[in-house]
Amino acid sequence: MKYRKKPVIIDAVQWHKDDPSPLTGSWRCGVYMTSDSKTGYAIETLEGSHDVTSGDWIITGVKGERYPCKPDIFEMTYEKLTKDQS
Repeated sequence: MKYRKKPVIIDAVQWHKDDPSPLTGSWRCGVYMTSDSKTGYAIETLEGSHDVTSGDWIITGVKGERYPCKPDIFEMTYEKLTKDQS
């Protein structure tokens, strides 16, 4: 049996470690520096701590949870809404 993912509008920011912007900065999207990560950065998710790489998208889910998504997966899964769609 096959299933289709329900259309859900999400908030997401692309995180870059060198970007000081408050929109993508670590205090805003939940990314923090840690020596426990292979990349040096991580984010707490519902499943525990996950490594974050510069360029990953940080998605805020339907219940306010946050998790990282690799750019290629993000591009295949999501499309940007126009103003009249949001």
